[in-house]
Amino acid sequence: MTNIPTDLLRTLIAVVDLRSFTKAAQSLGVTQPAVSAQIKRLQGMLGADLLDKSAPGVSLTSSGELVVNYARRLLSINDQILDIASPKIETKTIRVGATGDITAAAVAAGIGAVRASQPDLQFHLYVAGADDLLRDLREGETDLAIWASSTGPSLDTRYFWTEPMVWVRAPSMEIESNRPVPLASYGEDHLFGRIGINALSQANRGYERVFTSLSLVALGNVVAAGAAVMALPRSRASLPGLEVWEDAPLPKLPDVFLGLYVRDGADMQEREAIAEAIVAALNPPPVPTSLSRGHRTSAA
Repeated sequence: MTNIPTDLLRTLIAVVDLRSFTKAAQSLGVTQPAVSAQIKRLQGMLGADLLDKSAPGVSLTSSGELVVNYARRLLSINDQILDIASPKIETKTIRVGATGDITAAAVAAGIGAVRASQPDLQFHLYVAGADDLLRDLREGETDLAIWASSTGPSLDTRYFWTEPMVWVRAPSMEIESNRPVPLASYGEDHLFGRIGINALSQANRGYERVFTSLSLVALGNVVAAGAAVMALPRSRASLPGLEVWEDAPLPKLPDVFLGLYVRDGADMQEREAIAEAIVAALNPPPVPTSLSRGHRTSAA
């Protein structure tokens, strides 16, 4: 029994679909004479003309139409067999949630470091409120959650640390004591902006919001232009054109708590390694505390 090589059938399908021997040759990466030779060989094996030479362009004979229909089915089955039998590279998606106050670039740097050593891992990074992140952890909808709060951890965390909040300004920026403090911030819905506003309110110091944005770069540009000041964790204050206002005539800001939660369950060791890479990218001072089921140890 004669077996029909699938490459001959693919050539026929390419000629029919592209309506051109030249285009078929280009799509298959061969020469036009090679395409013509394969069609001739296929017709010789079948003992029938597949293309109608009397018609202009590419036109099938009645036998050719039947062969093309069966060829499509045969090639589809051939490709399905290869797909089923071929070894698959399994990919795993790690879901990472973060509050909007966390610097996304630092989190992305940590993820990038992990992907460099484990390219088979895929990551889905999303931003949500702290309550939503904790709910996602409890329900197994996320693997890691990076969180900022003014009150400390509400769940057992893999890492948590505190950072001092500071006022940042352009080097030439000064504020008169009898004038409202011009503020640039994420807004009251975001922790860092809320901390700054609360501190001013508790000190009975007037303020005005001159710029609100979810972009730290945009906020930094406004502050660097001398139009406003901003409250940020010290580790996030190294933006172009800004300086920490060490002796600011403004109320002292409280520390902010940051934490990284790791979901329990299978592959815990893998998630902990990812957590360590993200914490290293965030570079929190001092070295963060590592918690494991309520037991605290210093993180390496």
